[in-house]
Amino acid sequence: MLKKLLLAATAVATLSFGASAQEITEFRIGVLGGENAQDRLASNECVRAYVQDLLGVETKIFTPADYDGVIQGLLGGSIDMAWLGASAYAKTYLTDPEAVDVVLVKTNLDGSFSYHSIGFARKDSGIASLEGLKGKKFGFGDPNSTSGYLIPSIEIPQATGATMESGDYFGEVVFTGGHEQTIVAVKNGDVDGGVTWADGQGEWVDGYNSGALRKAVDAGLVDMNDLVEIWKSKPIPEGPIVLRRSLPDDVKAKVTKLINELHGNDPECAYNMAAGETAGFAPISHDAYETIIAVRKAKSN
Repeated sequence: MLKKLLLAATAVATLSFGASAQEITEFRIGVLGGENAQDRLASNECVRAYVQDLLGVETKIFTPADYDGVIQGLLGGSIDMAWLGASAYAKTYLTDPEAVDVVLVKTNLDGSFSYHSIGFARKDSGIASLEGLKGKKFGFGDPNSTSGYLIPSIEIPQATGATMESGDYFGEVVFTGGHEQTIVAVKNGDVDGGVTWADGQGEWVDGYNSGALRKAVDAGLVDMNDLVEIWKSKPIPEGPIVLRRSLPDDVKAKVTKLINELHGNDPECAYNMAAGETAGFAPISHDAYETIIAVRKAKSN
């Protein structure tokens, strides 16, 4: 009798695992807004193709208009994988701690996994510092961006002794919608200065080694000789690649291994995905983001 029960239990477990695996009929990759949707699709197409070949299911890329679209997709189960900023991960975690697993992080050429919020302006504006922006128009990116909002909204007031409210220190404070939008807005003179992200390594003329400025240079959107850096944040932990926790374990393991080895197997694909020159992706855990989570929680209270 005991043997029959054990056999029955084994059969049920096998069927349950099979049913779980069958739930993956497609795989969906969410890409945060930081550049226009067409460029986001192009930059991540190689990753989409690799994942589709690996899993044997249709793999799609989703490019919501804002960061919250990716966050809500992960929370609602309509997106399976995304490379989030630290603040976007913090919001995801604070909303549902069981929604996603942190698996990998982008590393810089020196092995670090930090970056900076970079304040910048047009060189011909004569603005060379935050003081030069006093009374002028300042551009944030997205409310859920770490470098495009969260960190500069804390550190810049510490530097100026004033709030980020329009009319307090800056004449007007606006949201542009994302990193690329901020870069273009500064270039076109729609805002006098703004913030975006970069690893802060390499040369300014290249847009540093990786980040939104590097992507903008590669895309021909901006000549860094026309811009000047006016502020740089303290180091910020690079955001994680996350996978929806309810995915089958074998799917998570396969996709994590693929991305972890991408830099070595296809440097060009890794360059496109990681927004520039990096040392690839490396394992990381939730613990690395506890400080950002605490900052985000305090900011929302």
